[in-house]
Amino acid sequence: MLQRLVNWMRFDGLKPGKKTLPKNRPTPPANPLVAAPFEPNPGNLRMFVYVPQGLKAGAPLVVALHGCGQTAAGYGVEAGWCALAAELGFALLAPEQKAVNNPGTCFNWFNPEDIARGEGEAASVAAMIQTVVETYRLDARRVFISGLSAGGAMTAVMLATYPEVFAGGAIIAGLPYGAAANVREALEAMRSAPLRTPHEWGDAVRAASPIAGPWPKVSIWHGALDTTVNINNAQASVAQWADLLGVSLTDARQEMVEGAVRLSWDDRLELYTLPLLGHGTPIDAHDIGNVAPFILQAGISSSRRIADFWGLMPAAAISARAPAAPAPARPHIRLATETALPKIEATLKPGIPPADRRTNIILKALKAAGLIKKH
Repeated sequence: MLQRLVNWMRFDGLKPGKKTLPKNRPTPPANPLVAAPFEPNPGNLRMFVYVPQGLKAGAPLVVALHGCGQTAAGYGVEAGWCALAAELGFALLAPEQKAVNNPGTCFNWFNPEDIARGEGEAASVAAMIQTVVETYRLDARRVFISGLSAGGAMTAVMLATYPEVFAGGAIIAGLPYGAAANVREALEAMRSAPLRTPHEWGDAVRAASPIAGPWPKVSIWHGALDTTVNINNAQASVAQWADLLGVSLTDARQEMVEGAVRLSWDDRLELYTLPLLGHGTPIDAHDIGNVAPFILQAGISSSRRIADFWGLMPAAAISARAPAAPAPARPHIRLATETALPKIEATLKPGIPPADRRTNIILKALKAAGLIKKH
């Protein structure tokens, strides 16, 4: 059954003929991540670190968790985190799974012995963070974590079990904390997230550590056409963190950002839905990153946007990449209600004939995701 889970999470990657590289994409940087020792290591993981030349004491730390079938080095480069570390001035920590722990090199986000505070893989990642912060004299108040798929689910684990360690997190095509406690439940959760109230999802996190807040800010990304991890896991993650952060799910601000639908709750929680994206980390290969299996050209750099959300991006740098005439923001919409449908349609349709097939696909995907109500 474990192999079945691995196969499931590795499905829907880069398909031949489905994604094309832009002709003028920049050459990705050479891999700068190097292996480094740390202890304790109860989860039997490997640690890779990139510290840009000349990085000063007090710099932030970003932790990047790869998905199934990926490597720490590959994900760090392909998702654009290495390039951003050099550009913005932060250290990058990339934990790596071993095949001896999981045949598909997936982080074991569903094993109770690996997702509890002080135990297994969660404890290993926490030990890596402490080692890197102390070794390079980084700012322990500015530690952030992001991951894809199984790495996204493991990001949720780390945010739940060690919330005091992180100022922010980002879950990409992942699952909420507490969605599964064994392989069978993991497969079921990937097909459809367990049905729980926001408070029940929040309780799972509250029970994971003795910490009662404050909670890190969280960015959630998901492709509406993801057939590997159902998008309702993104909705469950939003519900989980909305409950923890004390924000109302219905009090969301909506806007279009480089083709993605963004819902945000102040500066503490955001959800990006990419209507035509499958399973993977969305990148803009004209900017940073490199198209690869599960690293998908989407015209928007999730890594850069996440860094901006965390406060790592200079304001001028992100605004310079914004569209010249962005769609107007739609403040305070209600999720999954009939009143939301006209607003989303109006946002998606400017300049596009109503019969355009792309619009129909986008609306259908958003309805299937539960972001707008079916008629």
